[in-house]
Amino acid sequence: MRRARGGRLLLPLAALFLALLLISGCAAEGEDDEGTPVAAEAPMEDKEKAALYAAIGGFVGKAWNGSGLFPDPCGQTPIQGVSCDLLNGLWYPTVVSIGPVLDNSLQCAPDARFSPQLFDLRRLKSLTFYACFPATNPTAIPATNWDKLSGTLETLEFRSNPGLAGAIPASLGRLASLQSLVLVDNNLTGAVPPELGGLAKLRRLVLSGNGLSGPVPATLGNNNRLDEPLLIVDMSKNSLTGSLPPSLGGLKGLLKMDLSNNRLDGRIPPELAGLESLTLLDLRNNSLTGGLPEFVLGMPALQDLLLSSNPLLGGTLMPHGWEKMASLASLDLSNVGLAGAIPESMAAMPRLRFLALDHNRLSGAVPAKLAALPSIGAMYLNGNNLTGVLEFSARFYRRMGSRFASWDNPGLCAAETAGGAPTGVAVCKDAHDPPRVGVRDRVDGAGGKPEASSSLPTSSSPFGLSGRKVAGLWCLAMVMVL
Repeated sequence: MRRARGGRLLLPLAALFLALLLISGCAAEGEDDEGTPVAAEAPMEDKEKAALYAAIGGFVGKAWNGSGLFPDPCGQTPIQGVSCDLLNGLWYPTVVSIGPVLDNSLQCAPDARFSPQLFDLRRLKSLTFYACFPATNPTAIPATNWDKLSGTLETLEFRSNPGLAGAIPASLGRLASLQSLVLVDNNLTGAVPPELGGLAKLRRLVLSGNGLSGPVPATLGNNNRLDEPLLIVDMSKNSLTGSLPPSLGGLKGLLKMDLSNNRLDGRIPPELAGLESLTLLDLRNNSLTGGLPEFVLGMPALQDLLLSSNPLLGGTLMPHGWEKMASLASLDLSNVGLAGAIPESMAAMPRLRFLALDHNRLSGAVPAKLAALPSIGAMYLNGNNLTGVLEFSARFYRRMGSRFASWDNPGLCAAETAGGAPTGVAVCKDAHDPPRVGVRDRVDGAGGKPEASSSLPTSSSPFGLSGRKVAGLWCLAMVMVL
């Protein structure tokens, strides 16, 4: 009996010993990118390690003792913000991210600079800087050596660096593997290099919040490959001038185009009708002309059409075809010089949540069917020449609250309801004879006109919308979340 019990005890011990052997074997070996087994403590070339220490030291300061603090930066002593990959049994840094993202993130010194050794990191795939260069440390993006990273670098980002000044180097156009170029809220000036149009693998181009000038490069239309199309173009909040190049219509896979808050002029090119996948077209706060292009009605994927504060745009609202815009959620056409009537067909957009037609020269009656838009959550009609009876229900006014505005329309009155008329609109005394004098002609006790504008400076909102409109959009977002 004792031997039997001993035999039964040896079996689980043997199984446990075998499992420990397997676990230790798995921990001791792995596979690199080529599928070759390597030791867990794989070596790192001395020159690669030295380049990493020197590159980071240039940004965080000479007092940083990389070799002492992180003798095994890709193994036992990793550096926050640095990631490595295995290749042929060796470690190579592939991601370097510097900036106050986490408590223990690498942060730049007041005299941060680009070290030449940065370009010796031969396998670098992603390079990101956040709040690294203050205004007291004006620094330019290096104009040379980017070709050394042309075969590997896929992501290059500089965010919130007021000291990052000068031009965008044309040599960035040599980064043949680049997929994402993000240069946001820096102090970059000069023209957008046309060489960026030659980046065949580029998927995202974001250059917003700088001081860039000159035209939008026509070469961007060269990136029209269907297998790796350019998806996002954002050059908002700069000082770009000139007309939109028709070649942008060749970006068949483009999802978002934001060129708002610039100094662009001329007509919106009809070639943009070719952007069949576009979900966002934001051209607010420019000097565009030529009227609202009819081709937008043929863009079924469009969700946000934002053209406000182009006072020279002019034109009228298309009388028919709005029912084609089945995906449209936001339509901002305030302060674009529109004239004529509001067509009843605009009530046929099933997903429209935000409608802004304020501060134009629209006239005639307000279609009662607009209140029946199934998804509407904010509507601004103030500051026009609308007349007649506003035939919306008290329930509609209660539901919309401050997200509905119709004041400052001479001759417009509201039908009497249990809840009264909306703000700034008189109750019609006679539905057949609405008042000829509207809010625009009334004065307050001090002899001045009442507040007739919902607009605030563009800087009051990250979207360039008025304060009331931002509140409307936030309320809609909260409803969607809940």
